[in-house]
Amino acid sequence: MIFEQIESEGLAHYSYFIGAGGAAFVVDPRRDVDVYLALAAEHGVGITHIFETHRNEDYCTGALELAGKTGAEILHGSALDFAFGRPVKEGDVVGVGPLEVRVIETPGHTDESISLALAEAGHDGTPFMVFTGDALFAGDVGRTDFFKDRLEEMAGKLYDSLHTKILTLDDGVIVCPAHGAGSVCGGAISARPLTTVGHEKRTNPLLQRSRTDFIAAKIAEHHPIPPYFATMERYNLTGPPPLGEAPPMRPMTADALEKAAGRGATLVDLRGPSAFAGGHVPGSLNIWQTGISAYLGYYAGYDRPIILIDDAAPAPRNAETQARRLGFDTIDGYLGGGMRAWYRSGRPIGRCGTCSVHEVDLAAEGQFVLDVRETATRLAVGAIPGSHSIPVEEIAGRIREVPRFKKILVYCNTGYKGSLAASVLLRNGYQDVTNILGGMSAWIEAGREIRKETGKEALPAV
Repeated sequence: MIFEQIESEGLAHYSYFIGAGGAAFVVDPRRDVDVYLALAAEHGVGITHIFETHRNEDYCTGALELAGKTGAEILHGSALDFAFGRPVKEGDVVGVGPLEVRVIETPGHTDESISLALAEAGHDGTPFMVFTGDALFAGDVGRTDFFKDRLEEMAGKLYDSLHTKILTLDDGVIVCPAHGAGSVCGGAISARPLTTVGHEKRTNPLLQRSRTDFIAAKIAEHHPIPPYFATMERYNLTGPPPLGEAPPMRPMTADALEKAAGRGATLVDLRGPSAFAGGHVPGSLNIWQTGISAYLGYYAGYDRPIILIDDAAPAPRNAETQARRLGFDTIDGYLGGGMRAWYRSGRPIGRCGTCSVHEVDLAAEGQFVLDVRETATRLAVGAIPGSHSIPVEEIAGRIREVPRFKKILVYCNTGYKGSLAASVLLRNGYQDVTNILGGMSAWIEAGREIRKETGKEALPAV
């Protein structure tokens, strides 16, 4: 049997390619489907089926793209009216070569969520692997907060799906989740790409709770919901635009970039915090290369062009791919020649302050220390005394909470999200913004004072 887990970095999304006997199927494909076509060619198999475990919220499905190139049939849960594919229900069995895939309806994360139990055909149907989508992760379970008026109901559905369906499988069954550590689809997913039913039974903290306690815990969770999720939900219900129709990314001169920015284009600087601080195009956002998947959807709009900026002259293809996985096809281009071209053009250069943890004077007046880490991280690790918590995902919507006429010191875990937050502030007219390089990691290494907080103290008043 051929088994490949394909990770989409930044999204922490896992898709799967499984084949045997000349046939193969794909589970939860991403929008750029060349990886699956290459695997099929490498192993000499034909892709016959594509399974969607649920309507994903954090990336564009590649099901239609892949089906168009292979003729494979798309299958998905029956509790949502998709505009494409064929609905399947509890107990349906699909044969793929010498393998069979049995559908298990596992609602909770979404109504139409399904899991897929994989077994050898003709061997009493005992599964050896299960694809759980966003129902069960390594060390965590799926979020249930997409339906605000149905929080208790969805949490109860997920508990029942886990305990009466997935966890009744043999302990040795391999669990293949749709996401890994760092995904916004869970709160504490372990850094293990695969797990087993038995291991999760023994170690997953949420699976140790009673139904009442499980529901209470899920209702109390607070996960970010990026603005782009709404577009992903629509695209993944009706089908995203064909990727092949997206216009190619083109190099732009400094003059063309400046004019595009004046018309409302979103400028995204892909460099690290130090490079951005030393000199950037005024008004640009600083989202590092591998952070595009996680953060572009908070700050870019589908109705505005995006222009990418890097140090190097070649086109930033990896960042473009990440953006298109989120459905951002309005990528007008990139700064040809990199930042050197901007410097040589004689145009204004934006700057951001930086400092080391040793330079931070907590007793200084007229400053505002801003912690842009996740609230859960702040509570678990501790914080710089007197700092104020606004997660980087919420900066744009809560910017009025940041005083405009004070010196703003921003920190995160290592400095990257701090630089993103600083760029958002600078773009909104803040004048005195400094990113603490190394963030909380450097603060701890330097032995500086840390304040531990309870949940009630996590958001000090401005």
